[in-house]
Amino acid sequence: MFSEIVLNIQPLEKRMALLEDNLLVELYVEKEKKTNYVGNIYKGIVRNVLPGMGAAFVDIGEDRTAFLHYTDLSSETFEEEELDESDIENKFLPQDAHKIGDYLKIGQEIVAQVQKGPVGTKGARLIGQISIPGKLLVFFPYQDKIAISRRIYSYQEKNRIKSILQSVKEPSTGMIVRTEAENCTAEELTEEYKMLYKTWKFLEKKINESETPSCIFDENDIVSTLVRDLFTSKIHRLVVDDKDFFEQITQRLKEYNEELSDRCELYKEDTPIFDAYNIEKEIEKIFRSRIYLPSGGNLVIETTEALVAIDVNTGSFTGKQNYEETLKKTNLEAAKEIVRQIRLRNLSGIVVIDFIDMNDSKSRQQIFEQMIQGMKKDRAKSKVFPFTAMGLVEVTRKRTRTSILHTYFEHCPYCHGTGKILARDSVLFKINRWLQRAEYFIQNKNLNIYVHPLVKKTYEKNPSILTQTSNKITILEDGTLDQDIYRVMLKDEKKVITSKYNP
Repeated sequence: MFSEIVLNIQPLEKRMALLEDNLLVELYVEKEKKTNYVGNIYKGIVRNVLPGMGAAFVDIGEDRTAFLHYTDLSSETFEEEELDESDIENKFLPQDAHKIGDYLKIGQEIVAQVQKGPVGTKGARLIGQISIPGKLLVFFPYQDKIAISRRIYSYQEKNRIKSILQSVKEPSTGMIVRTEAENCTAEELTEEYKMLYKTWKFLEKKINESETPSCIFDENDIVSTLVRDLFTSKIHRLVVDDKDFFEQITQRLKEYNEELSDRCELYKEDTPIFDAYNIEKEIEKIFRSRIYLPSGGNLVIETTEALVAIDVNTGSFTGKQNYEETLKKTNLEAAKEIVRQIRLRNLSGIVVIDFIDMNDSKSRQQIFEQMIQGMKKDRAKSKVFPFTAMGLVEVTRKRTRTSILHTYFEHCPYCHGTGKILARDSVLFKINRWLQRAEYFIQNKNLNIYVHPLVKKTYEKNPSILTQTSNKITILEDGTLDQDIYRVMLKDEKKVITSKYNP
């Protein structure tokens, strides 16, 4: 499989696309205004403490206060005199959550890291334990343990890595060894550890000198994401269309791996880079709820507050063999595309997939296994559950950054998030109910009712929708109004009275 990264750099937006065999599988967008805070370290100030919830709300300098639960506190959050030995031994247990007021006070300064980014009206979730990620290691100050990725299966390799790191690490520092560290040399591991340790010493100084609230460490700039997480030895090529950014990336890569810096290319053609790689057309499809499959079937993807629902349909696909084979082929195509869409749209939380019902248990198992194999390519932690009695497959996926839809779109002020607006005839029925309600208070008045042009056309076709009243009514169109909004005015007095007689 040929993998490459394509970077499009613009003054107010940077976009990074990951392609596998020329197919877009992941998309990262960084705008001038940050939308991803996960991993960032903040020096904040406690604004509220709620013992009943076992939580505190912390001002980190962003639009909304962040949420810090008692169980996410860390002994490193506090000065030594604030904790006794029993506190450190017992940690912060769920049953003691009501004691949060013993440790956090309103106005107190605190250093914490974003564990989950803000979603909707909810602020970010914080964790007291600080960590600094690298390409091979994740550094933990104040810890003394070395944990190794489960995906490094060789005990001999695990022992080798652990031995190297134990010989170089400073006291009271710990780390998690990433999968990418497998078969790395002692020199590579040592260099990365020293770089992360220097970063932490710099942050310690910054914590002491910075104002509150402020961001101490920004993990989510696109260069860090690229170098640390995406550009591994499995990537064959990186192409970028900006000379300054190209030099910035190659310089950073040389600190990690000289060989990877040689795989970078500067795009110099006149055609926009995302057009040349056919990425722009693929991005447009991300925003559609219906995705078409090669054989004619389709997926319908709906995102709600609680979960993501994906429905699989045969569509125009009728198959050439028996009915069960038709369903199986559609579901196999769907499973492959669903995995890609989960990664591409960065869907997280609970994803419920309604595959087409199949009677053959072997076919269901094959679909399930394809989902598992496909999700293994995903860097985010996820789990696929077998078919339920209702024929549903559930996937849980850790949220690592804001979804693409949240990055590109904002809440619709017209439909209020429903994706639908009131039908034209329903608007007229609503006006009719207003007239009935208002007639008790006003009679024999001349009323001008302003509506959207399409609503006026519907009225002209069905004038009987509006009940006869003692008031003389004139329906007028107003192109500035939303389709579901109307305005009633007393003609002679030129006074708007719509809200006066609303329910």
